[in-house]
Amino acid sequence: MIGHIRRIGVGRVQTLLNFSFKATIEAQILISNTHSAAIAASPLLQSVHDDGNSRQNPGRNQIGYNVSKRDKIKFLITTLLDLNDSKDFVYGALDAWVAWEQNFPIASIKQVLIALEKEQQWHRIVQVIKWMLSKGQGTTMGTYAQLIQALDMDHRANEAHEFWLKKIGRDLHSVPWKLCNRMISIYYRNNMLENLIKLFKGLEAFDRLPPEKSIVQKVADSYEMLGLLEEKERVLEKYNHLFIGAGKGQNKKHRNASSKKNKKSGKPKNESASDTLADAVDGKK
Repeated sequence: MIGHIRRIGVGRVQTLLNFSFKATIEAQILISNTHSAAIAASPLLQSVHDDGNSRQNPGRNQIGYNVSKRDKIKFLITTLLDLNDSKDFVYGALDAWVAWEQNFPIASIKQVLIALEKEQQWHRIVQVIKWMLSKGQGTTMGTYAQLIQALDMDHRANEAHEFWLKKIGRDLHSVPWKLCNRMISIYYRNNMLENLIKLFKGLEAFDRLPPEKSIVQKVADSYEMLGLLEEKERVLEKYNHLFIGAGKGQNKKHRNASSKKNKKSGKPKNESASDTLADAVDGKK
């Protein structure tokens, strides 16, 4: 293939850009059963790069240069959805895809993850994020939260627990409550109650107050199922204000709804039954 490219010249390669981009990556995916597709692609990339160096604008002569960002993302999404469930094939496709980029396309990868999430491709999301982390990219709390969610939806609670301990659980004073709540829910649904209690106690040690009663209820239920009734009562008493506050909030919401209804009907808020009866009598007259 390299010899063929050299014979026809870089100029003609440019006219076959989209086909070359797609065909080359597909070939690399097949090669990548045991090796990285990026390594398999390197001779081709080097050849095109060497030929382009003799030009004034070498970058424009590289295969894939004129393929739009949107088309590249669409191509990768389609490829990932069509691939067999093999880590080697998925990693090979991703390696081949980023081989055309000068900088790691983190923004494009995020768009790919969003598209996969819409398709509920949780297993594939796990693979893409793990590949990205293996490259030292995307090491943010947002990426970690996305991986925890995907592992949860893919029914891999133990793996989510292991990742939590390795990357997140050591820094509980700054982990967002939304992510903590998800992990507590994972523990609760998968009967990993000791881990749930340990996580909650760790948050309490940093004076992290639970923002909603559902979290406290899961903790209390866990204590009860573990036979620790005194601890259950302690937690319910300590965070009793969340349950009282929730009740007040519901009453306030109900009052607001009633007020809006009265305004719609055109009746005063405090109109009495006797006033209504008087109006009816006047109407008959």
